[in-house]
Amino acid sequence: MPIDISALSEAVLWVVTFLGAFLAALWFSLVLWTFRDMRARSRDALAQVMAALVVAVLTLPGLLIYLILRPPKTLAEQYEQSLEEEALLQEIEERRICPGCTRQVEEAWQICPNCLTRLKNPCIECGKLIDLAWTVCPYCATAQPQPVEAAHETPEFMPTETPGDSDAEREPDPVQTSAEPATDDEEPPKPE
Repeated sequence: MPIDISALSEAVLWVVTFLGAFLAALWFSLVLWTFRDMRARSRDALAQVMAALVVAVLTLPGLLIYLILRPPKTLAEQYEQSLEEEALLQEIEERRICPGCTRQVEEAWQICPNCLTRLKNPCIECGKLIDLAWTVCPYCATAQPQPVEAAHETPEFMPTETPGDSDAEREPDPVQTSAEPATDDEEPPKPE
C-alpha cells in the first residue's frame, strides 16, 4: 500500500500549526502572567514592563530569571503584615506601665505593688478608681480635688521626710518602717 505523501504532508502541517499555535499561546500567557504577577508585587510601572520584556525576549530562561529576582511578597501580603505589626504595636502600647518603675501594672490597680507609686485615685463620691489627671468622675460626675503631684504622689501610708531631715542625719524610725501604717494620732518627729 503506497503512502500518500500529500496526505502525510498535510497531517504534518496540521501538527506543526497546532504546535506553533500552542507555543505562541504559551509564550503569550507567560508574558501576561509575569506582567500580572509583577503588578501584584510592585507599584513600579517600569519594573512591571521590564519583567514582562525579559520573559518576552528570553521566554523560559527569562521566566526563570524573573522567578529568581521577583519580590518575595505581594502588595496584599505586605499590607497584611503591616496591619499585623500595627496591631502588635498597639497591643504593646495599650499595656499599662507604672510611671515610677516602668513595670507592667493592671488597669484596676490603685497603686503599683513594686514601687508604691499611686496610679489612680478613688472618686470622693462613688469610690470608683479614676485617672489621676481627671478633675471630674466620669461615673457620677462629681468634681474631684486637684492633685498636687499626680504621677508620683506619695501614698498616705508611706513614710515621708520632714523638711530638716537629710540622709546622713536621719536614722530609720522603727514605727514608720514597720509594715503597719502610721495613724493620724501620731505626730511626725520635729526637726531640732
